[in-house]
Order: sequence, then structure tokens, then C-alpha cells
Amino acid sequence: MDILCRNNVTVTGNPHGRTVVLAHGFGCDQNMWRLTVPALAADHRVVLFDYVGAGRSDPSAFRAERYASLDGYARDVVEVCQALDLRDVAFVGHSVSAMIGVLAAGLAPDRIGSLVMVAPSPRYIDDEGYRGGFSAADIEELLESLESNYLGWSAAMAPVIMGNPERPELGEELTNSFCATDPDMARVFARTTFLSDSRDDLKGVRVPTLVLECTQDVIAPREVGAFVHRAVPGSVLVTLDATGHCPQLSAPVPTNTAITEFLSSLR
Repeated sequence: MDILCRNNVTVTGNPHGRTVVLAHGFGCDQNMWRLTVPALAADHRVVLFDYVGAGRSDPSAFRAERYASLDGYARDVVEVCQALDLRDVAFVGHSVSAMIGVLAAGLAPDRIGSLVMVAPSPRYIDDEGYRGGFSAADIEELLESLESNYLGWSAAMAPVIMGNPERPELGEELTNSFCATDPDMARVFARTTFLSDSRDDLKGVRVPTLVLECTQDVIAPREVGAFVHRAVPGSVLVTLDATGHCPQLSAPVPTNTAITEFLSSLR
């Protein structure tokens, strides 16, 4: 299979600059980065893609057993890098893609040279000594609602996730993005996302890492950002003056500034 078609890969920007791979989160696609690409394109080669089951990826490539764990999505990332012969890329992952990037860096350390984690969460469910933001009952109720009425769940949850009631158009955009995703494929990705636990993988990160958290985020509260920062050796934590879980849309200027400054600090 043509990997570039499978994942609807787009390449833009400066072909002579450092390559930056932008990876979207659950229920989204590469369009979520449209306000970030212009800030990167002059100095960086920018690669965007859609995970199988999202955006304009090839739905015939979807295999529930592959995508029942984050490893399947990490393999997508590695295969995209291999198809383009990318090495030492800066991987920018939003939400669950931050952890997918961690796994991809472990699978192909020659391909991933640095990580930017935008609103990351290694585990969404609270545990002893750890606050993920949700109880096990919360997540089970969320998944049951999603599986019984995906469109209704999308309309109710997207504005909450976006977290910007003064800008309802952002919540509407996320709702539309959720609703454009095949419900069966979304259910698999949702379970994979919200039941994942990548905390032990963080201590194995050996590349320069930027952690971006928001001042208010119901999906990834600030305790999570602090945990990720402590767990990843040598990481840098930046708290964005942003509300919600998608700062690349709700607060693009500080988000893009933090990313570009980090990229400029890399050798």
C-alpha cells in the first residue's frame, strides 16, 4: 500500500529546513494545524498527515486489531517517516498524539529527534498518586455514550473539549470534525485513547522535549503537564495563556511562539 496515500500525507514549507511532523489528536485531522503551518513554513519542512480512520486517510486500511493500541498509530508515524526517508524530525503531537510520538521515538530513534507535546496526557484515568482528570466511572460513561450515540456525544463533548464558550465557532468546528469521522473507527480510537496508560514510557524518552500545557484544560489538567515534565528527563514545560484542549486553534500565537522558540534552540 502507498503509505503517503493511506495517511493523506501533505508536505509543505522550506525543503531545506528541519522537518517538523504535525500529528493531530482523537476526532481531528491535519486541518487542526492550519494556523501553525504558516508560522513554521518559512524555516521548516512541514509534514502533515491523517491517522487511518481520520480525515482523508484511506478507510480501507483500517484494522481494528492494529489500532486497538497506541502502538498501531505509532507504527503509522514510523511508516510515514520511512516513506519520506525522514530522519531527526521534530514531532509535534497534540493530545494523544504526544504519547504516540513517544512510542514512535522508541520504535525508530533515528527518525524522531525531538518531541513537542501539546496538551499531553499519558493516562486520563485517576490513579493512586496520580490525577488524570477522570475517574474510571467517568471514562466508562464517556465511552458508553460515545458508542451508543456518537453524533450526539460529539455535539455535547466537542464544545467542552474546546473550552472556549466565548468562541462557539471553535466548538462547532470540532463537532464537525468529530462527526466527519466514521463512528466505528472513532469508537476504536476513543477506547484506545481514553483507556491508554503511557506513564512508564515517558522515562524512556531520550530526545529534547517541550511540554505545552494550558492554564485551563478539562481533558489534561495542569497536574498532568507537571507529571509529564517530571517524568521526561530534561524536558521543558511551558504553560500557555490558553483555555481548552486545542491551543493551536484557541491561542495560536503563544502556541506557535513556544514551538518555534523550542525548534530554534535545537542543534
